[in-house]
Amino acid sequence: MTYKPTDLHIKDHSVSGELFRLKKNERYGFLETVPAPGLKKLPEYYESEDYISHTDAKRNLFEKAYHAVREFSVKQKLNLISKYATSGKQLLDVGCGTGDFLKKAQNDQWTVFGIEPNEKARAIANQKTGQAVFNSEQLFKFEKNKFDVITLWHVLEHLPDLENQLQQFHELLKPNGILIIAIPNYKSFDAEHYQTFWAAYDVPRHLWHFDRTSIKRIADEFQFKLLKIKPMWFDAFYVSLLSEKYKTGKMNPVKAIWIGFLSNFKAFFTKEASSLIYILKKH
Repeated sequence: MTYKPTDLHIKDHSVSGELFRLKKNERYGFLETVPAPGLKKLPEYYESEDYISHTDAKRNLFEKAYHAVREFSVKQKLNLISKYATSGKQLLDVGCGTGDFLKKAQNDQWTVFGIEPNEKARAIANQKTGQAVFNSEQLFKFEKNKFDVITLWHVLEHLPDLENQLQQFHELLKPNGILIIAIPNYKSFDAEHYQTFWAAYDVPRHLWHFDRTSIKRIADEFQFKLLKIKPMWFDAFYVSLLSEKYKTGKMNPVKAIWIGFLSNFKAFFTKEASSLIYILKKH
């Protein structure tokens, strides 16, 4: 049977148990979660102690592993922004969670700002960064041409006002500023393998589901030049662990590691890794 995401009925496995569908956006080509929750109801779908990016908890082996990988990935992220930002060190991290990446950048002499809608995560991030993190409304209050780099690490898929926020990112960046976007890739092998149980669909918190083609269209529409696409190799294992849990009720680490390995192996040839980082430059 051919894998066709728009034929799937996908369950919200982590909070509500509700079913959602995916619909293709004709303008950009990405997939939309339908029905999309209204702005007032959307925060309810984040009300879970298991929403790991909003906590520093290390209650079990899975959470400890997540934080160990996060520490490694934070270093990689810092190396990435340092490579592409050549004129200055003004950083905005949108959806910064508990602020580990911002703190790392701050220690490397970056002037940092964060946006985090979740109150508890924002409070933790502000303790780490000296009150450098704000709620979502601040995004439209910053002065234009302020930032050398804007990052969204698995955040773009959550933004309800997608087009307005993309336009705002363009306006906030300095000339030749860099926008870095990390997002799941629904054309990866692990997505095709797990289908309705693929954890990175994460409906309805993930409102949009991107592939390489749709990001290229977005880049053209909002006056960005796509410089490079990089794989996120660890994501295939993390997503497969969660997907196994949704599918069988258990993490099944051996099976998950095997599927993650297969996904990464195939991505060497197809370039369709479980998650991809897009580096874009403002025209």
